[in-house]
Amino acid sequence: MRPEDIKTIGIVGAGQMGRGISQVCAMAGYQVLLVDVAEPTLTEALAKIRAGLQRAVERGSLTAHQAGQVLAVIHPMVQIDRLRDVQLVIEAIPEDLALKQELLTELNRVCQPQTVLASNTSSISITKLGTVSGRPDRVVGLHFMNPAPVMRLVEVVRGLETSERTLHLAMDLAKRLGKTPVVVKDVPGFIVNRVLIPMINEAIFTLEEGVASAEDIDLAMMTGANHPLGPLALADRIGLDIVLAICEVLYQDLGDPKFRPCPLLRRYVEAGWLGRKSGRGFYVYQEQSAISSQHRQEADV
Repeated sequence: MRPEDIKTIGIVGAGQMGRGISQVCAMAGYQVLLVDVAEPTLTEALAKIRAGLQRAVERGSLTAHQAGQVLAVIHPMVQIDRLRDVQLVIEAIPEDLALKQELLTELNRVCQPQTVLASNTSSISITKLGTVSGRPDRVVGLHFMNPAPVMRLVEVVRGLETSERTLHLAMDLAKRLGKTPVVVKDVPGFIVNRVLIPMINEAIFTLEEGVASAEDIDLAMMTGANHPLGPLALADRIGLDIVLAICEVLYQDLGDPKFRPCPLLRRYVEAGWLGRKSGRGFYVYQEQSAISSQHRQEADV
């Protein structure tokens, strides 16, 4: 299959990453079939995409007509069998190896033999996913950064059996989506999370030990290391449950104690303090607060 043969992209998982990737693909002119097991999740995803596009229209970065065109090509559905004739599927379900393997097995049953299956995993082995897919040469990692409509990088991860054709197809697609692709070996955490997660985890240890407040830790890294966002605020944006899951995968697969999740991170996740998406993490988020408003603007197109 050639890059120009891709007309319709299936996306499985309508959470934060799934809806962001859907928006990116739709803005690039692709038909998007957005699949999730829960109707309410699909409804919420479309509402958030619509709200983000509306804010972009209000700022003048999109016209109302362009926003309408984007919404018109995103088709929500719960029936995974509707992906039978798509040319590419991107899975964006929770970061759980067993769940992803189960999905790849199901997609192999549903999709045509030539369909490429991509994973947005941030840390799980593409080779492991390819093994259960029935088509390991056509399985590749497409790791979008969060928020997908804003961040330019896509890590293109090559599994042990990913073919050159599939790799080039994924690279070309990322460019067509307006992203900057980098090819990464299939190692835990790839590039970004391999470097980023230990920093976030260490910032959480620093907070737990009382070295400084969350605000001052973030301010120190923003003004002292020129980071646009502090590590604790960034963790809240990513989702503390996702940060914990990545820590655990890195710790398990690499065996290096520097990836051991901070106990404070685990306690926050157990309490349901997941960051911005739950309204509380290392910071408390209120809809009308100036900080929350600024973050929402940064996440828009």
